[in-house]
Amino acid sequence: MKINSVTIDLLKVPLEKPYVAAGKPVDSYWHVLSRVATADGTVGFGYVVVLNDSLVRALVHATRELGQLLIGRQVFEMEATWARLMEVGGRFGPGGMVNFAISSLDMAQWDLAAKTVGQPLYRLLGGYRDRLPSYASDGMWYNLSLDELGNAASNHVTRGFSAVKLRIGHEALPQNEARRVRAVREAVGESTRILVDATETWNVPQAIATGYALQEAGIHWLEDPIDHEDIAGLARLSSVLQVTIATGEHYYLLSEFERLFQESPPGVVIIDLARVGGITPWRHVASMARARNILVCGHVLPEWHVHMLSAIPNGHMVEYVPRSEAILDDMPKLEEGELVAPEQAGIGLSLNEHNVRRFTVAI
Repeated sequence: MKINSVTIDLLKVPLEKPYVAAGKPVDSYWHVLSRVATADGTVGFGYVVVLNDSLVRALVHATRELGQLLIGRQVFEMEATWARLMEVGGRFGPGGMVNFAISSLDMAQWDLAAKTVGQPLYRLLGGYRDRLPSYASDGMWYNLSLDELGNAASNHVTRGFSAVKLRIGHEALPQNEARRVRAVREAVGESTRILVDATETWNVPQAIATGYALQEAGIHWLEDPIDHEDIAGLARLSSVLQVTIATGEHYYLLSEFERLFQESPPGVVIIDLARVGGITPWRHVASMARARNILVCGHVLPEWHVHMLSAIPNGHMVEYVPRSEAILDDMPKLEEGELVAPEQAGIGLSLNEHNVRRFTVAI
């Protein structure tokens, strides 16, 4: 069975709960939505989510041009298709916008393949389990007061999450960062895991000093404490801190992950589906991590990552940050702190076509 049509749309999708980032309100996210179809009318879809509007239209054009290469290709030849897309797009990469452009096409082809055989995506990808723990990562931002942070965390636990993640890195003193963790601990109790994301804001000495304070406060992991390119610095942190280091979402290439795994293997690697170029290379990174006993998480997109992480033995937790609820008819269900992969074919979720039309931006 062959792909016979590809369509690409740009959507501006509003958030149900806007927030403030870097002093600016964020009320929507751009989505580049790819749909691929066979002659019998089976349609697979995928999308990348982009915060900033700079170059987003260029991304649409790149995705449309590369998308034409899918027409006439066999549905199940994902590796060959991805290689062809990178052969053409890689002249302007690899990495960067090329990976973003390929990602939604690759996701759509995997969704289409699973629908073609009537199986949920997690089972087509390996089917190791059908659910795994999920942590709430939305609404716990730098700008919140201690009370607001505690309330946000408590609300997540009330909804059924057994782990939460807050952003840190804007306090001048390590003890003040630890205060934010303790405020969350007081709000959620001892049984809830607390993760922190420092968003690459520190140098190595700052990260060591603050890391000691945070591990004393009882965090589950410390994410992106320093610049991801400072592999030696990450190795230094891993050698002196007892807390798990999580990193990886800023890498684009297999070679970058290989260097990380060889020189400073993290406790948890976080793979960004758009940056890495789709499900096909995401699986390769996950396999590389498994060979080194490294746990895997995905960056945002819980409706996709619940399938991908459930499919592999070293899947750890799903980050729950809903950015696409408004264009989907439903989201995966949370049961006893675990996100459940839908059993319907493909990603198991349907596009809300009414809202897709509402949010589509002409280009």
